[in-house]
Amino acid sequence: MPAPLLSLRALNRATLDRQLLLRRANLTALEAIKHLAGLQAQAPFPPYYALHARLDGFRQDDLARLLLGREVVRIVLMRGTVHLVTAADALAWRPLVQVLMDRDLATNAQHSREIAGLDHTEVAQAARDLLAGRPHTGAGLGEELGRRWPDRAANSLTHVARGLLPLVQIPPRGVWGRSGQATYVTAEDWLDAPLDPRPSPGNLMRRYLAAFGPATVRDAQAWSGLTRLGEVAERLRPELRTFRDESGRELFDLPGAPRPGADTPAPPRLLGPFDQTLLSYADRTRVISDDHRKRVITQNGLVKGTVLLDGYVRGSWESQVRRKVATLRVTPFERFTKRDMASVESAGRRLLRWAEADAEVREVRFLP
Repeated sequence: MPAPLLSLRALNRATLDRQLLLRRANLTALEAIKHLAGLQAQAPFPPYYALHARLDGFRQDDLARLLLGREVVRIVLMRGTVHLVTAADALAWRPLVQVLMDRDLATNAQHSREIAGLDHTEVAQAARDLLAGRPHTGAGLGEELGRRWPDRAANSLTHVARGLLPLVQIPPRGVWGRSGQATYVTAEDWLDAPLDPRPSPGNLMRRYLAAFGPATVRDAQAWSGLTRLGEVAERLRPELRTFRDESGRELFDLPGAPRPGADTPAPPRLLGPFDQTLLSYADRTRVISDDHRKRVITQNGLVKGTVLLDGYVRGSWESQVRRKVATLRVTPFERFTKRDMASVESAGRRLLRWAEADAEVREVRFLP
């Protein structure tokens, strides 16, 4: 029998459900981070906005306490970018993405000349010894390593250390309301536990499908940055369900995962910058059109906050605070109805009350 067809709209609703965007979830921040397979964290504060959009009653301190308590960490993982994940996932997944770090060490044009001929393992061990003594910033680590390799650029030596060691960015980096340079220690030292000696690509695939499915193999590879996940999917095939999308591509999913009907209502949502819902598929049209994507994701890789209406990106937003006045500026990508504007304004005021508690005036403006 042919695999059942899932329309684009049905895929949209399944994605929103897995991403906790159909209704605000009654989960703790830690439970949500685990369910979502981590959160994008290239910048310090997008994870807070991601949880605010998804959880009932989320407060900034709910996540800050997890970072300070070492229950979650900021670490380079999927696609070689910084993610915020549970401590257990950091230890389980960092070995799986080492292949991405090795590839970057071999191909990064910025550092290739400086690190040519170096014994990378020796550099990594020297960096590990330094970090065991005390945390270092990237610049500070490079300066210390430069004492041993004075003929090499300090930032290139740091690049080798970042590529071979599982470095976590420690607080105050990532703590709401506080600032600080990215300062590193190894995951093993910070979490007082070893990396998983037998990391499982199959478990990673299952976690991806739980958070983002149904999805193609190419989608999973786009999220993780890994290749050859088709082989993993084939091994898992007996325990998975398969579907096809409107283009005939095969979709994999967990048997018991929710797949709401295409007619399920989707409330308006304001997603924060770098929200993973927009970045975790090879084909992102399940949530954003190709034309709108060009307006949201800039050429230098920044991802704007977005407006979801009926489950799809229909605009972007940004906020600013001047003289105790907090303003959320919304840029529609198409005409909003009066009802849409009212719902987005309500969501915007809620966001400003949460994000800008000290502001004396809060307003939402719609730009042309």
